[in-house]
Amino acid sequence: MDSSASRFPPVGLARARQLWGDYVLWAGGGGLRPEVLPVVDYFGDSPALADALLRAVSDGDKRATSSLENEYTASGEPLPEAGAYWLACDSTGTARLILQTTEVTLAAFDHVDADFAFAEGEDDRSLASWRREHEKYWRRTQRVAGHQWDPTLTSQPGFRVVLERFVVAWPMGPGRA
Repeated sequence: MDSSASRFPPVGLARARQLWGDYVLWAGGGGLRPEVLPVVDYFGDSPALADALLRAVSDGDKRATSSLENEYTASGEPLPEAGAYWLACDSTGTARLILQTTEVTLAAFDHVDADFAFAEGEDDRSLASWRREHEKYWRRTQRVAGHQWDPTLTSQPGFRVVLERFVVAWPMGPGRA
């Protein structure tokens, strides 16, 4: 999820509420409440990256995401939990997809495996690419947040990598299940 939302326009809550309400109606309720909106957020730290990653989710290539534990602490959000929903926005702040978290694991940077890197669906989907690009990303975003980040720190609580797997819950379509 995003660690620098100030680079984005505010999320459009009316559209997010409409999307969530449509999903709850389609799902037949099932204990979900249309008035309780899940987290609404962007992927990445720039509008271009948000759109590219959202496209990868829509195309079916991306079924996982990673963040740092301290990003949740800084934003006051709890860590994601299996079964929870969140709405992913495009670069304009428009909620486009409802995602449901299926698994959350905390790991040190060097304990992320090739299977997770492939599921994250970025670049060439290799572990080497995942490590290279995420190291650049977290050095950049943590610097903006006033932290110095180093992969060796991720074995310490607060700096661990949050590995989140998800499915697209809504809207359904080719490559989205």
